Amino acid sequence: MDENVQLRDIGSRTRPKGSIKLGDLVTQLLENRISPQQAKYGRLADAWNQLLPTELKKHCRLADFSAGRLKVTADSSAYVYELQLCSSELLRQLQQQCPAARITKIKVTMG
Repeated sequence: MDENVQLRDIGSRTRPKGSIKLGDLVTQLLENRISPQQAKYGRLADAWNQLLPTELKKHCRLADFSAGRLKVTADSSAYVYELQLCSSELLRQLQQQCPAARITKIKVTMG
């Protein structure tokens, strides 16, 4: 049987009862899980980028956010130290700009 005929036959088969299209599943995932988190934490990332001085932005990145703790990594110990010095002010400003994120702590590590 010709490959085109085989592909056409596969495409015309009916799905088993109760099956879900992958595209529908991905759409549901985006709408129900990812979009709400992006709305909540996307603002946090935007605020972080606005608040952080330009030089620190080059050497630091947001690594994780869970249970109110924002984890940030820096590429050298000098930048870890610099972030630790300003983390309480950054925390205060992030709490003001992103109250829905309920951030309680900034943890800075080398990475």
